[in-house]
Amino acid sequence: MTDQIREHLVSMLVHNKPGVMRKVANLFARRGFNISSITVGESETPGLSRLVIMVKGDDKTIEQIEKQAYKLVEVVKVTPIDPLPENRVEREMALIKVRFDEDKQEIFQLVEIFRGKIIDVSREGAIIEITGARSKVEAFINLLPQKQVEEIARTGIVAMNRWNVKEGEGF
Repeated sequence: MTDQIREHLVSMLVHNKPGVMRKVANLFARRGFNISSITVGESETPGLSRLVIMVKGDDKTIEQIEKQAYKLVEVVKVTPIDPLPENRVEREMALIKVRFDEDKQEIFQLVEIFRGKIIDVSREGAIIEITGARSKVEAFINLLPQKQVEEIARTGIVAMNRWNVKEGEGF
């Protein structure tokens, strides 16, 4: 355990009902945490959804949030995602609208290097899809000429522990 503030990823299996995401988000807000990423979608179990939440805090405080989450009737299971990148798989997707200038080849080369996709193109610009670890998405965005970036939409992180990570470890 450490008192160090760091980013934590938590996966929650919840009943798929209106208002559940709000209740979970309020749980974090009451503790004074800003959620930096939250994704939700149907899970492998009918009627249940999986939330993946990224929040900054120390280990002790995040453990308290886990305990408080179980008090919410809608929460079925809380699983910490291992903090070590080698022990988890994470992905994020971003759509980036880029305006072309005189050197659009530079944009095309960056897309190719990062294994992105151009999913819409016109004379004025393109919409690029980039998928990967959050660090890859951020690196791609940082390499784009910022004056040409018109709009960015990001999904938030989805993550799970690798097979070799034991349940209950990770905080």
